[in-house]
Formats: sequence, C-alpha cells, structure tokens
Amino acid sequence: MPTWRLRDFRDDDLDRAIQIWDQDRQTDDSPPVFPVSEVMAVARVGGPAVVAVVGDDLVGMAVAQAQGERAWITLVALAGNWRSRGIGSALIAELERRLRPQGIRRIGALLAPGATGTAALENSGYRARDGLVFYEKVEHLGASDAGLLAELGGRVQPVGLWAALAGMEREKETIERRIVLPLAEPALADRYGVAPPKAVILFGPPGTGKTSFARAVASRLEWPFVELFPSRLAAGSAGGLAASLRDTFHELAGLETVLLFIDEVEEIAGVRSGVAVDPGHGVTNELLKLIPGFRDHDDRLLICATNSVRSLDPAFLRPGRFDYVIPVGPPDAAAREAIWRRYLGRAADGVGLHRLVEASEMFTPADIEFAARKGAQAAFEREITDRQGTPADTEDYLAAIADTRPSLTEQALTEFREDIEHHIRM
Repeated sequence: MPTWRLRDFRDDDLDRAIQIWDQDRQTDDSPPVFPVSEVMAVARVGGPAVVAVVGDDLVGMAVAQAQGERAWITLVALAGNWRSRGIGSALIAELERRLRPQGIRRIGALLAPGATGTAALENSGYRARDGLVFYEKVEHLGASDAGLLAELGGRVQPVGLWAALAGMEREKETIERRIVLPLAEPALADRYGVAPPKAVILFGPPGTGKTSFARAVASRLEWPFVELFPSRLAAGSAGGLAASLRDTFHELAGLETVLLFIDEVEEIAGVRSGVAVDPGHGVTNELLKLIPGFRDHDDRLLICATNSVRSLDPAFLRPGRFDYVIPVGPPDAAAREAIWRRYLGRAADGVGLHRLVEASEMFTPADIEFAARKGAQAAFEREITDRQGTPADTEDYLAAIADTRPSLTEQALTEFREDIEHHIRM
C-alpha cells in the first residue's frame, strides 16, 4: 500500500486542493465558515498550510490562520479514499508544530457537525465547547463598491422578495431552475457540467411581472441590483446614447457582483434599419459589442425585458449572447387567485374570491394590485362618511375591477403565443 508524507503547500497544489474541498462539500449541506477563496488566500501568503501527498498526488490539506495568541484551523480536507488513516491528525499536529514558535496559546476550529476533520480534532485532544452560538453578518459590498453602486442608482434588494412572489408558479419554477439555482450553487453546477447563465431575456405583455422577477432574483442571490433605463442613457452624455451605454458598462466593471436589468430593451436593441446613419443602428451595435465583455466575468448577470421580443434585432437574439429567452405570461386562474390573496391580505377570507378571479380574467398582476387598492380605498372612503365599521366586500372589489382597464388584449395574447412559438429558448 502506498504511503503518504507531509510537505508545505505550493501554488501548483491549488487546483487539486479545491477538488478535495469540493468532494467534502458534496456530503455537507452547511456552508463553510471559512470560504475556500479565503482559505486559499491565507495559504498562498504564508499562513501555516500543510498538504499530504502520495507520490505526486495531493490527498489532504490543512490550513490555519494566526491572530495574536490565538489561531484558527480554517480547513481540514481529505480525499475520500484516504480518510480514517491518521492523515487528518498528522496534518493538525504539523500545524500545531508550526504555530507554537509564534506564541500561539489557543487553537480553535469551527466545523459543521460531522464535517471532515471532526474526528481528527477529537483524536488530537480538541474538545467541543458547549453553550456557544455562532453569529455572522456578511456585507455583500465593500465601501468602494457601495459608493459605485450608489452612483449607478443601484441597491441591494430587500431579503425575501423571491418568497413573496405570489402566483405565476410556472414562470417562477422555470426561472429558479434555469437562472437562480446554477448561480446559487456554482460548484454543484460545475460538477454536473451546467454553465451558470450570464444573460437572459424575459418577454411578455406589460405588467406580467418581468421587473418583479428580476428584482426577486437579485434578492434571492443577494446580489446588487442595477437597473439601466434606456430613456435616460443619453442625458448628460456628449457622445450620445451609444457613448453613454459604453460608459455605463465600463462603470459596472468596477463591481465584483451585479445583476444588471434593462427594461424595454427594444429601445436600444430594436431591429436595425440597415441604414448606417440611423441613430438606432449605432446603439444596437454598441450593445452587441458590450454583451460579450459583460459575459466574461463571473458573478454577473444581465436580464433584459421586453414586451415584444419580435421587435428585437435578430443578431441580439442569437445564441451565444443570451442563454435563455423565457416567456413571462399572463396569470391563469390559479395564479390570479394567489395574487388576489397576496394583495387582499386578511380581507381575502371575507370576499367571494372566485368571483374576483373570474372577473379579472384579462388582468395582469399589476392590474390586480391596482384593483385591490382601489376596492380598499372605496371601502375606506365609505367608512370615513358612515363610520359603520364595514370592511371592503366582494362588491367593492368587483366595482374596482369593472373600473380598471385590463392591460391584456386578445391581440397582445395572440402575439405573445406567436413569440413563444418562434423565440422561446429555455
């Protein structure tokens, strides 16, 4: 049986070390206290880091970080077929030997229950501390990123927007499977050969929730959200719309992580006329050149939304620029019921919800929100006059529905179905 030996960590060990760390993560659902990027950075700048090798193959690694008289063991990782052979204990003992000359008196480790290294620590004389609770707060933006984000008019979205999306379950499931999960679980996606998306298009009639979905994705990923408004791009730019677009993308490059959202993207990516002097020709060309550069960076996502995907330039829709072209359609009866429940809150149990669902057949989520507010306002104004304590009822909301012009039309639905047939990619 081959024997193992210990040696110092070297830069060319990095890829194999990350592979072993990934193997450990497959059996542990808890996020690591010390992310692999932080651990490897410590190892590369001289923090005590030891590897176990069999021949030229790296089979284990341990890293520590010293802080005053205390040190933390930030990583103990072992290849699956080399566990329970004493390697973990030997790695820890070697870390301790290197830490003692630095005056270290306390050595700690933070591990999930049952994680690799638990047995090795206990065999090395480490004891678990009961009665302690681990607290952590992660700031997703550094000071410089926060300043740049503010300049771009962006923000980190409130937590919980994804869970708060009511109705539209088909679209929500598709967007979660295709967009959210590969970005939220990049290591798992890579292991299965799934490339996380870099750019997607959401299309559908006005008011169906495309912007809400984009914001909810940013909230779910906890990524900064920047919305680019085509109608405002040219303001203050001496070089016109194309130059303003280029400058904005250049500024975005300063953010480590970002979800960029462009609504009504047809304004800057419409079908080109073929006439070189057409102003729209230049801005569409510029956007087509900027997208590949945006895609070159990890932890960035471009979501473009349009009411009419057929109005986009064919070159803009070509595979390689956008990973998915996803429809966000009008809500069906089940979705409308869920949306009504969301906006009515506690009042939903006191009204004929099925009547509201039937009466709002051509309504988008935005239409339902407006009608719900209008019905509640009518009941509020009546109470101001009568003081009878009567809540909003079914008739209040039906009157609000009748007084609300639906966003959907038969023509819009026909075009939407045709766009699905010709342009969907998901």
